Amino acid sequence: MSREQRLVFGEVAEDYARERPSYPDALVDDVVGLSGGRAALEVGAGTGKATAAFVARGLRVTALEPSPEMAAVGQRLVPEADWVVSGIEELASPARFDLAYAAQSWHWVDPARGFARVAELLRPGGLLALFWNRASDASGELRRAIDAVYERMAPELAGGGAGGSGADHAAAIRASGLFGPVEDRTYRWSDRRTAASYVRLLGTHSNHRMLASDRRAALHEAVAGVIEAHGGTIEIAYRTELYLARPLAGAGERPAG
Repeated sequence: MSREQRLVFGEVAEDYARERPSYPDALVDDVVGLSGGRAALEVGAGTGKATAAFVARGLRVTALEPSPEMAAVGQRLVPEADWVVSGIEELASPARFDLAYAAQSWHWVDPARGFARVAELLRPGGLLALFWNRASDASGELRRAIDAVYERMAPELAGGGAGGSGADHAAAIRASGLFGPVEDRTYRWSDRRTAASYVRLLGTHSNHRMLASDRRAALHEAVAGVIEAHGGTIEIAYRTELYLARPLAGAGERPAG
């Protein structure tokens, strides 16, 4: 049976909840402060990594998640949010929101349909916030040793590690023609993990999930062995990128009839 890559996270929903990093407090505070209201729509909420942070700051979050398995874990962990098993493209809702945000998920959205739907759902003056964690997961001798493992065992993933897409998201927002000037902000932080935690994290990334299970297991065992041979831990340097924009006047008007 074929598997849709954007939904394979549900296979490891519990590991996703435990191992995926959250987002900097400063970023969440900035977004909440700029949103100007309390009604928030989250696109691709996963298991609630970002949801919990926004709920904790008093926002009323409607959390969209297309994977039923991921949404079930999110509902358990962040029951204060209103969980809806849906993508933004299919969402039928008369509600309007002060904020629409996506944490590590907008690259799975059809841009033509997604931006148009968000522009409809945001109140005048509302805020769109898209953000991603980008990871540089090793350097020096350890990086070279991990790269050698990927080149030998999964060359199509070489250089991928725990990083993310390098798409120009500001350009995508502008290309929609529905939003005003785009502001980008960057937040830097780091995280140290054991070998076991690191390979569980790798196992939550869709490109690793798409590998055959025996091949994935062998790859992760080899990566863990390299980390153990270099002291047993790995330092991940994160750069969290945030993109902010507000809909143009009239962009969210629904056609009559």
